[in-house]
Amino acid sequence: MNSKQMFLKKILPMLVLSGASSLVLGQVWPAAKPIRLIVAYPSGGVSDIVARALGERLAVQLATPVLVDNRAGASGSIGVDAVAKAAPDGYTLGFAAVSPLVLNPHLSKSPFDPLKDVTPIASVMYSPVLLLATSATPARDFRDLLVAAQSRPGAVRWATSGPASLGHLMLVQLAAGAKIDVTHVPYKGGGQQITDALSGQFEVLSVNTGPAVMQHIKAGKLRALAVGAPSRLDAMPQVPTLAELGFAQANLNSLFGVFAPAGVPQPILDRLNTEINKVLALPDFRARLIASDNVPTGGSAADFSRQIASEFESNARIIKTAGIKAE
Repeated sequence: MNSKQMFLKKILPMLVLSGASSLVLGQVWPAAKPIRLIVAYPSGGVSDIVARALGERLAVQLATPVLVDNRAGASGSIGVDAVAKAAPDGYTLGFAAVSPLVLNPHLSKSPFDPLKDVTPIASVMYSPVLLLATSATPARDFRDLLVAAQSRPGAVRWATSGPASLGHLMLVQLAAGAKIDVTHVPYKGGGQQITDALSGQFEVLSVNTGPAVMQHIKAGKLRALAVGAPSRLDAMPQVPTLAELGFAQANLNSLFGVFAPAGVPQPILDRLNTEINKVLALPDFRARLIASDNVPTGGSAADFSRQIASEFESNARIIKTAGIKAE
């Protein structure tokens, strides 16, 4: 046996074993154990409901259980931190808005590196941010609001769910772009904000869409002046986006998606992106998102990552320029 034959005799079994091992590894995931889906918000809310519906569909498509684990707190950062610290084996995923990655780190020290410790897999939906008028103002549309704010600096009171919230960033960007002076009225969350809006405690507010908010709009208790969204909403086609009105920098919305710990093998990430996009293409799932006043997104992991990086840089500029501090 010559040297070439001896080499082939040694290497061929190794190649066969390597190929077999790769095949076995490829078949193991996700059959070895259930997948844990960490939801960065409390149970019972819209985000939790969407995440559970997504998990149910993925469980069917992947033929393995998907167990929801709610880890709420710190505006989503606790849940995302749990994802960042999990083993990168494809059995721990996270569902959250991008704010723990692109907003929170600019306001306080983050327990994880937002651009390195988690891997974006796929965007799932965005939640539009509405600019609403209350009974305290006669403004019937966005231009009326600008006229009122320009004619009486500081007289228009604008409520948000708190300092450095997405609604607050919208206020800052719109006020800068329109060169108006408004009075910020910060709340700790949205519940009391809506209650006070209904009693006319301030002129306008910015708030995420939701069934309760939409009911108040339909009842005429609140008036939609504009929306932060990539396009007009099917539920309110008459309401323009802030980009249409000439304020693209204020045209903000809450983007949600699925994440994994850094280091998960690329084939698993690719499979997950494919399966999530399959779920988002299902008519009943899309209808469920739209019924909760959210808009389905989807797309590649690369596009999702670029969007996160872009928002991270944009929010850093806004917060620094406006001198925004978290309370």
